Amino acid sequence: MKKTAILIWLAAVIATLGSCKTDNIAYTDVQVTAVDNLFEPFDNKAVKLVSAASASLFFEWEAALTEDGGAPQYEIAFDVVGGDFSKPLYKLTSNNKGYATNAYITHKVLNSVASLAGINPGESGDVQWTIVTSRGINRVISPVVRKLKISSLEGFADIPNELYATGEASEGGADIAAALAFKQTATGEFEIYTKLEAGKKYVFVDRKDNDARRFYSDNQVKLKEATEDLSMEVTKTAVYRIQVDFNVATINFTEIKSIGLWFSPDNKIMFNLPYQGKGIWSGTGVIAFKQEGWGKDERYKFQLETVANNKSVIEQFGAKNPTDSRPTPTSDPAYYYIKLLKAVTQWDDKWKFASEVDGKSTTVSVILQGDKEYTHQVTVN
Repeated sequence: MKKTAILIWLAAVIATLGSCKTDNIAYTDVQVTAVDNLFEPFDNKAVKLVSAASASLFFEWEAALTEDGGAPQYEIAFDVVGGDFSKPLYKLTSNNKGYATNAYITHKVLNSVASLAGINPGESGDVQWTIVTSRGINRVISPVVRKLKISSLEGFADIPNELYATGEASEGGADIAAALAFKQTATGEFEIYTKLEAGKKYVFVDRKDNDARRFYSDNQVKLKEATEDLSMEVTKTAVYRIQVDFNVATINFTEIKSIGLWFSPDNKIMFNLPYQGKGIWSGTGVIAFKQEGWGKDERYKFQLETVANNKSVIEQFGAKNPTDSRPTPTSDPAYYYIKLLKAVTQWDDKWKFASEVDGKSTTVSVILQGDKEYTHQVTVN
């Protein structure tokens, strides 16, 4: 009798497991319809791409239906004209993590699509697009296909992985082995903080080698690849933030006039940090915390005076990683990492000085070098 009961129990368990397996297959095998109507952009729309980071093109389509009434997901797929989308050039999900029936696609992404389609930088050509609907394991390509005429950006198809500044005007001099590294801030985008001397030559290279690819600008706006021994000059000896974007072949210069220690409790610069060379600013002063009714306030960040397009601009550096505590000797180095802030404020994205800094002569250094994290150091003398 006991053996019979055990057999009956095992049979029930197996039946239950089989039922769960069947239910799971039924769920993941839900049928989904193809998208029947594409709304935006209209067929054969011409779009001239621009380099602004905010530039985008709006895509919209009709919702699909699913067998179980659940929400389908969508991908926008691009292909060469005449392609069947079995191996699309590029795919990306719609808004709302793929559940929306629309998407904003940036001009930079469209420029990548154009490049994959064989459209040369600065030229125009056609691609086609459609919508792929999915629900579970089922994927359906819309039978409706539209063309898009893209006037591409004058970017580079072969983007370097590294970039350096070299030449007599640079801080590393003419010895290419001493070239200063740019920091890669995004795919195809590089940045360096460095001093350049007026009236002397400099150039950008993709590696520390005499056979390296060379890049320059003849107007400090458009980036070009040098096919011969071409270089650049600046008209003013100064420290610059140089930003290079190979995706759109642009270069941007911002003069860094000064960097100061911003003491948040006083809402002003406590003391300046003179430029020391090779991306380092450093200054020394007595740092006294401000006595408040609730205790001592020690919050700080950094303020910059810059010049871009002949206009003076105030900017700030603050904490890359949010913090609201004082550091200790065992604090992670990431506590001191720096980022350029989007707005100038008194308190946001600040650090706190360690307790031993209060009332002491202290050296503060900002280190903006391309081969490491942007950071800063605080040393009690």
